[in-house]
Amino acid sequence: MQNKKTTAILLSVLAAAFYAVNVPFSKLLLNQIGPTFLASLLYFGAGIGIGILYLSNPKKHAGEKKLTRKDLPYTIGMILLDIAAPILLMLGLKSATSANASLLGNFEIVATSLIALFLFREKISRRLWIAIALITLSSGILSFEDMSSLHFSGGSLLVLAAAACWGLENNCTRNISDKSTFEIVFLKGIFSGLGSCIIALCIGEPLPKLGAVAAALLLGFVAYGLSIFCYVRAQNALGAAKTSAYYAVAPFYRNGALLHHLAGCAECAVLPGAGSHARRLCAGRAGHPAGRTHPSSHPHVHSHPRRRDTYSHDHPQSRPCTRQK
Repeated sequence: MQNKKTTAILLSVLAAAFYAVNVPFSKLLLNQIGPTFLASLLYFGAGIGIGILYLSNPKKHAGEKKLTRKDLPYTIGMILLDIAAPILLMLGLKSATSANASLLGNFEIVATSLIALFLFREKISRRLWIAIALITLSSGILSFEDMSSLHFSGGSLLVLAAAACWGLENNCTRNISDKSTFEIVFLKGIFSGLGSCIIALCIGEPLPKLGAVAAALLLGFVAYGLSIFCYVRAQNALGAAKTSAYYAVAPFYRNGALLHHLAGCAECAVLPGAGSHARRLCAGRAGHPAGRTHPSSHPHVHSHPRRRDTYSHDHPQSRPCTRQK
């Protein structure tokens, strides 16, 4: 029993690690993909990726319980909320800063716990409430980057709405978490992705380019597919409130130096017009402290062994790429 609980805790923390890449990389992909199409591709990536994992060894998972008609209300609710939440988040990211979205995204922990308590009658101890409060506070502090984190806008309201949708969705998923995780994530990914895709086509969002589609599908597999898979497995042992509390370590990953560096380099790779030289400049960021700049030109001398004279001249330095806010 204790081993099962320990495994569930590790799965919830791992789910947070996978999802931590979502906001910074989605922010970059929004330069090339509309918000509704991006939400669709992220879920398609989750469903397709987990489906491939299942097909790689279906006999190993043949004994898992399947969803039944009794689970239909929770399954439909899960899918509808998963259509609404990422669309609201992507629309919010169009006007809210990444720092603001990360800060407000921590509301999902509170929403999950309150819905679990009042709607689904899940028992939440006093110690757990104290832990949730401390985690929410520390997550907010970690997500705070600058005063733009406190800038409240229409985009901020959309991010809060997305967090509330995911809070309710977490509880719907909790009620079917004892069934096949592969089936849950596959249905969630494919049907949520399909719903978002239909909405994107109806509102006339432009079709994204293939390169951007591939990047979004890959991000969806990692940030949504693997994250949801671990999260559902953890919920089955811990419940919705406890899982969301352990899942709240996501800001620790989001604020890691490596993730910020990867997101910065990825921006140069996905933004239009960012050539190989721009990517090399980003690759060199790790060796330069923040805020340091080089002169616009520097003198150096070319010498030629077979000539007695030398020539010196300046080479203007190309401007480094800057991260869009």
